[in-house]
Amino acid sequence: MLRELKGYKKGVNLGGWLSQCEHSKEHHDTFITESDIKRISEWGLDHVRVPVDYYIFRDENGKNLDEGFSCIDRCLEWCEKYHLNMILDLHKTAGYIFDDQSSIPFFSDKSLQDKFVELWTEFARRYGKYSERLCFELLNEVVDENLSDAWNEIAARAVKAIRAVTKDMRIIIGGAKHNSIFCVKNLGKPADENIVYTFHCYEPLIFTHQGAYWVEGMPSDFTLDFPVSYDDAKKYTEKYLDAEHCSLYQGMEKAEIDKNFFKKFFEEAVSVAEKYNISLYCGEYGVIDRAPTEATVKWYEAIHEAFEESGIPRAAWTYKSKDFGLVDEHYSAVLERLIKLL
Repeated sequence: MLRELKGYKKGVNLGGWLSQCEHSKEHHDTFITESDIKRISEWGLDHVRVPVDYYIFRDENGKNLDEGFSCIDRCLEWCEKYHLNMILDLHKTAGYIFDDQSSIPFFSDKSLQDKFVELWTEFARRYGKYSERLCFELLNEVVDENLSDAWNEIAARAVKAIRAVTKDMRIIIGGAKHNSIFCVKNLGKPADENIVYTFHCYEPLIFTHQGAYWVEGMPSDFTLDFPVSYDDAKKYTEKYLDAEHCSLYQGMEKAEIDKNFFKKFFEEAVSVAEKYNISLYCGEYGVIDRAPTEATVKWYEAIHEAFEESGIPRAAWTYKSKDFGLVDEHYSAVLERLIKLL
C-alpha cells in the first residue's frame, strides 16, 4: 500500500499564472485571484499545484525580487483561508526550460546549479514553517533521460540544503523524459521518508494532445474518440508522433485503453514507492481543449478510477487557460461532471 500524502488527494494546477506566461505585475495580480482559490475549494479539492519561474524570485545577480515572493505569500494566505494545501513547483529554473531544449546549460554549469540550490534554500527559510500545508517540488520535467544521473546529484544537493533548514517539509522529485512514470525507478533510494516521487500522465498522448499545435507532426485537424483501442492508439501514434512512444505500452497489447490500462501503467512506479515506503504523486494529467468533450469525460472517468484504486494523489492540468483550462468555455457543458472526476 502506498504511503499517504496527507492533505493532497485531489488538486488542480494553476498553470499560466507564475510560469509559462508573459510576466508582469498586472498579470500576476489578475490571472489568479482569491475568488479562484475559493472556487477550487468549493469544488471539494484539497490542494493546488503552483508552477513558478526562477526569475520572478531572483534577478541575474541572485538578488531577491519582492514580486514573486509576494505572489506566493498571497496564495498561501488564500489557501489557508479556504482550507487548501499547496505545492510550490519550480517549473523553470536558471539555465533550464523544459519546453525549449535548444539550450540547457543547467546540467553542466555549476554556477547555475548553485543558483538553483540557493533559491530552494531561500524558499525553505521563508516557507519551511508551513510544512503541514505546503510541499516543495524541485523541478518540472527533466526531458533528457541521459541526464538522469546528473539530475539525481543536483536534486540530492537541493534536498540536503532544504533539510538543513526544515526536516519535515515534503519534497517532491520527478524523473526524466518529462516526468515519465517509467523513470521513477531511476530516482533510486530517497533521502528520507518525506521525499515524494512524482510523474505526469497524458496517456495516450495521441488522444490527450490531439490537434496540439506545439506537437511536431500532429495535424491540427486530427480528432480521436475515447475509449480507444490499443491498436488504434498505436497506429495513429506511429503515423503522427513516433513509434518509440508506443514502446511504453509493451505488455498492454490487444487491450482497450481504459481503467485497467491505467492501473497497469501505474504498477511499476507504485512498486518503487512501496519498496521505499514513500508517497507517489501525479503532478499533471489532463486533456487538450480540442478533444471532444464527451470523450474527455470518459478519459477522466477511466484515469480517476485507476487513481482511486491505486491510491495515487494527483493534480489536474490545469485550472485555467494553457489549452487545457477546466474553467474555459470548451468544458462549460461538462465541467460539473469533470469536477467529480478529479
